[in-house]
Amino acid sequence: MEIKTDFLVIGSGITGLLYALKVSEIGEVVLISKSTLEEAASSYAQGGIAAVMYSPDTYEKHIQDTLVAGAGLNDEKIVRITVYEGAERIKELIELGVDFDKNPDGTYNLAREGGHSEFRIFHHKDNTGEAVMQTLLQHVRAKKNITILENHLAIDVITQHHLGVYVTRETPNIEAYGAYVLNTQTNEIFKILAQMTLLATGGCGAIYQTTTNPPVATGDGVAMAKRACAQITNMEFIQFHPTAFYDPRERPSFLITEALRGAGAILRNHDGEDFMQRYHPRGSLAPRDVVARAIDHEMKLKGTDHVYLDARHISRKKLLDHFPNIYAFCLSKGIDMTRDLIPVAPAAHYQVGGIKTDEWAQTSINYLFAAGEVACTGLHGANRLASNSLLEALVFSHRAALSSKELFLQGKHAIPDIPDWNAEGTIKSEEKILITQSKKELQQIMSNYVGIVRSNLRLERALRRLKILYEETEELYRRSVVNKEICELRNMIDTAYLIITQAQRRHESIGLHYNLDYPPKETGI
Repeated sequence: MEIKTDFLVIGSGITGLLYALKVSEIGEVVLISKSTLEEAASSYAQGGIAAVMYSPDTYEKHIQDTLVAGAGLNDEKIVRITVYEGAERIKELIELGVDFDKNPDGTYNLAREGGHSEFRIFHHKDNTGEAVMQTLLQHVRAKKNITILENHLAIDVITQHHLGVYVTRETPNIEAYGAYVLNTQTNEIFKILAQMTLLATGGCGAIYQTTTNPPVATGDGVAMAKRACAQITNMEFIQFHPTAFYDPRERPSFLITEALRGAGAILRNHDGEDFMQRYHPRGSLAPRDVVARAIDHEMKLKGTDHVYLDARHISRKKLLDHFPNIYAFCLSKGIDMTRDLIPVAPAAHYQVGGIKTDEWAQTSINYLFAAGEVACTGLHGANRLASNSLLEALVFSHRAALSSKELFLQGKHAIPDIPDWNAEGTIKSEEKILITQSKKELQQIMSNYVGIVRSNLRLERALRRLKILYEETEELYRRSVVNKEICELRNMIDTAYLIITQAQRRHESIGLHYNLDYPPKETGI
């Protein structure tokens, strides 16, 4: 089976949906989703979208907040592009029908989160991601020239490598021709050939034991890009959200949005102490990397599995108006936020690094674009500022659409005769216990050795154990009928390898990468 299209979109979060809408203006689009469209990680985003709209806020304030959070490793040009274009992208969402919360006077009710010097977060109660997703889904489903393939997993980006050409990261003019895709319900593998391909597959939180990400976040885009020899950078910077609801039986962990701290909630240890005052002048509103490490340190000091978030002093009306889903969730766990402390602990949350792109979302591979969490634009530096992720998704899905449409209109490029997927020599799928056990081992390795705090010894041990898993998994992949589980495991291992090896190459502690063997770097910002 073979499908030909003008634009192939791999990933169905906000980035993929917005890009699909924009490029559908000039061509045919195929959009593939690993599960259902509603399961994308974007739907889990609670806090909102940071953008400068009203005084006393200014572009420069947002730019400086982003640079400070990113420890100065940001690409300032990208930061300025993102901040300056943010308001236009917000207005575009409003025109599409997204209903952001407003004040009685008709102005938008802006929230403030950790690391922000002003109130600038556009939100829809505490389920902003879901609100934006539902609006975009309505528009995408109404487009007749957008073909949606749910329960389809991209296995590999097709390049010259699949024609027998030896390719490395130094090879000039590598070209993308589409992807080999697995129908996860029938296990059929076929090729989708496209003039332009966008990777919008999200992050990799599922490689950790505790994460706020949905199970689909297995690093697929980064792993495919790695195998296609694209440039990948800054993977050592994995952001742990400081305040996931502590329940070791639940996966993914339920996120307690930073906006709750922005509304006045305070972190407390088991002694009831407002401990964040000892770690940062902004207290509970310090940047996420500081808060996550502080909580980790407090838990180790006290020998506890969690700390507490105290929202008891916030009015019941405010909690119900602005955080209804969090209130309902806590209540389902027997906790009334107006009277009880909320148990919280850090959880893997956001992949800051990724596939290296330029200011137009183009990767190092011709005709291959990347945007959203899977990409590394340079916006975040060493640590993502809260609510800059959806902002980045909006700005760079728009820019990816502009640049790929311009390239497409210059004339179609020749796609060679691509071979069908070769399943020769494979046998029936092995017992799934082999895959599930390897997945658990991987998650333990990453959580124990490559978490919030690292060391050279921990990273060395992680890499040794990962190599064994890699060899076992590759052997299993070569001889087995391909299925979703083996593909995801393979992607998780490839992504974990990049995180570990890039962490080993950074001989400093900065931002989200904290290594006990190196003192923290003074950024001067």
